[in-house]
Amino acid sequence: MSGVLEVAGLAKSFGGIAAVRDVSFGVAAGELVAMIGPNGAGKTTCFNMLNGQLAADAGSVRLQGAEIVGLKAREIARLGVGRTFQITATFASMTVRENVQIALLSHRRRLANCWSRAAELYREDAGRLLERVGMLEQADRACSVLAYGDLKRVELAVALANEPQLLLMDEPTAGMAPAERVELMALASGVARERRIAVLFTEHDMDVVFAHADRVVVLHRGQVIAQGRPAEVRADPEVREVYLGPWGTA
Repeated sequence: MSGVLEVAGLAKSFGGIAAVRDVSFGVAAGELVAMIGPNGAGKTTCFNMLNGQLAADAGSVRLQGAEIVGLKAREIARLGVGRTFQITATFASMTVRENVQIALLSHRRRLANCWSRAAELYREDAGRLLERVGMLEQADRACSVLAYGDLKRVELAVALANEPQLLLMDEPTAGMAPAERVELMALASGVARERRIAVLFTEHDMDVVFAHADRVVVLHRGQVIAQGRPAEVRADPEVREVYLGPWGTA
């Protein structure tokens, strides 16, 4: 698999306290990599540096071989880095289709001069994305009335509208019922493989991690303590001690 994301020696401190220290890993096209660890391990800080919300103190982040450390968040997004959040970020008063249309307009840089007729643009493109995530039948419903699991699907369609090379998913199944978690991650996995999108996701549900991740990176106190195939990570004594607990021996 070809490398999409290559992270080397990434570091960030706040007030003299190291939140992330010498973190290195990669994600290939079509691969799902889970980043796990206890609360405060540095996962969100890593994500925020990868998409430009935080400036790194040291290290390198390469997207398809090009250095992106030092770029602004909007510049990194334009290069093909998408993100979904633990709390869904959709326009509640707009319909499902309109949310995806706005994402398409933004990606194609047509928001400034087409707002008055935005509802007419990219309807079919939006429809195809909604069909892929199983939301086409609800395309004309307002996001404010959707079930939480359906909002997560809309958010995925919005992320796909930006044609990402790398998709960062921050606790994608948080707040969802067990069956919904399985369905959403199966959907994300299928889309990633068919579109050759590199996916990096954080997750506290170990059932989700070990069922869907191709590889796992484990952070503890800002450092990588293990990475590899799920079975390898699950068997690692240090990972069992600091995070997995009973999961490591199940």
